[in-house]
Amino acid sequence: MAAERTLVLVKPDGVRHRQIGEVLRRIETKGYDVVALQMLVPTPELLEKHYEEHVGKSFYGVLVEFMMSGPVVAAVVEGEQVIPAFRSLAGATDPIKAAPGSIRGDLARDWGTKVQQNVVHGSDSPESAAREIALWFPSL
Repeated sequence: MAAERTLVLVKPDGVRHRQIGEVLRRIETKGYDVVALQMLVPTPELLEKHYEEHVGKSFYGVLVEFMMSGPVVAAVVEGEQVIPAFRSLAGATDPIKAAPGSIRGDLARDWGTKVQQNVVHGSDSPESAAREIALWFPSL
């Protein structure tokens, strides 16, 4: 089976709580390769394209505001079955429901109505990964 790629974002809460190294450590411990890495504060235009399926939804404005609240670490991660593997490693989107041992279960600190503050994002399909990687890493 061929290796696939996924986009992983360490969101502003993960950066703020100094969890970049721990997230990357967990990815590498699972045997996956970080093939591109950058830190940036995303622009509204980048986030509009990244979250295009959520434009117009009630939480969209809050999500974009949060994602622009500080630096984000974007990584392209590569390996066999990396998309489902990282999503499992990340845990449930809602940190309260995320299992202990998962990134969100262990590291997320902001609960309740702040579900978007869940440390990481990972692409949900090969198609999403290709689209997201092209947005965050246009030179790849």
